[in-house]
Amino acid sequence: MNTLGAVLAGGRSRRFGSDKALATWDGQTLLDHTLAALRPHCDAVVIVGREDGIADWPRPDMGPLGGIAAALIHAADRGFDQVLSAPVDCVRLPDDLHALLDPAPTFLATQPVIGLWPVAALGELKAILTDGSDLAVRAFARRVGARAVTNDFVPPNINSIADLARLDGS
Repeated sequence: MNTLGAVLAGGRSRRFGSDKALATWDGQTLLDHTLAALRPHCDAVVIVGREDGIADWPRPDMGPLGGIAAALIHAADRGFDQVLSAPVDCVRLPDDLHALLDPAPTFLATQPVIGLWPVAALGELKAILTDGSDLAVRAFARRVGARAVTNDFVPPNINSIADLARLDGS
């Protein structure tokens, strides 16, 4: 399967207080760390939700589903079969992530934004985003029959400067 990686970087970072994607840790931005963490699992990687990347679909402020939809549209247009999504604050991922999530649709139970989504799920996602019913990733996952994968990996969840500082101790 041809996999497009998608770093979801379109949030407003309200709780963080500044642009989370550009916050630095260990000499690099969180965006750069996440790109590096996602690359080994994909054939190509894109940034979603930023001016220098792909725009969320159908518009900004749709949460992670707007980013996943944009990535699925981009993937479909370029011949990819699936999208592996990760939030911009996920500076590390399990070494066996792709194998762990295969076959799609699936997501990490500890962080549903880290998921493997088939391009074939795009119609269902567009319907959710168009009717605005439940914009939670887990609601989309239920609708497309995705399974939650459990493992020992606990992804970083960086919502504040204090959370970022705690990364040094993890």
